[in-house]
Amino acid sequence: MREVYLAENLGFCYGVKRAIQLAEDSVTSQSRSYTLGPIIHNPQMVARLAEEGIGKIETLDEIAEGTVIVRSHGVGPHVYEQIEAKGLNLVDATCPHVRKAQNAARKLSEDGLQVVIVGDKNHPEVRSILEWAGEGAVAVDTEEEAAGLPRYGRLGIVSQTTFSGARFKRIVSVLLDKSSDVRIIRTICTATDLRQSSAVKLAGEVELMIVVGGKNSANTTKLAQLCGEKCKTYHIETAAEVCDEWFATIKKIGITAGASTPDWIIKEVYEKCQKK
Repeated sequence: MREVYLAENLGFCYGVKRAIQLAEDSVTSQSRSYTLGPIIHNPQMVARLAEEGIGKIETLDEIAEGTVIVRSHGVGPHVYEQIEAKGLNLVDATCPHVRKAQNAARKLSEDGLQVVIVGDKNHPEVRSILEWAGEGAVAVDTEEEAAGLPRYGRLGIVSQTTFSGARFKRIVSVLLDKSSDVRIIRTICTATDLRQSSAVKLAGEVELMIVVGGKNSANTTKLAQLCGEKCKTYHIETAAEVCDEWFATIKKIGITAGASTPDWIIKEVYEKCQKK
């Protein structure tokens, strides 16, 4: 008989729940609400919000009035200036942990340190932290990139909130050789650590892991990578992607989900795995 297990920590984190609630609360009959970019990295949740009347724009030039929702990943200071200049209503759904990283990077820069963000430079969260850190800040997400940096007089380090804790340690060990004056502010979210550790633990106890979440979600992709080091792993967005062939000889299945994965999608995947 097949056994299906859920990771102890999975699905929506506090910051995502807060962002969704703020977005839903912004809907009124008097004006339209728009998220600036997808509010979270989950296409199904974005589509559901659209059904509730919450639109999505990529730039502020697309609207002349209404409410703008700053997404959970945050934005740079110039965006707030543009929103105010256009006279738009603002709902700031920036994750509190991302805000902490932004403020940490800004303070390090103001104190005269060279700021390095450990994270994916192409991720919207990291781009926002870079903007708060000011001109000259850089981002690295591999030990090789860290090794390629020059030496600095004073160095300040922060991290992408969803970055792997283990990778952060490895990269920091390289960065420590880049200055004799290093200040480290570890801004990885506790929920990220818990989600990753519980996923890895479960992956070590089952034959196959299914990681549920947006293909464009950095934290979900990291979960899939970590689980893949322990056992056969599939990264899917919805239950429709679950295949019969996966379970031909499998008796124990584990399921985890990224921080932006809604409960209803996790439930559908769980139920479908039980039926296979």
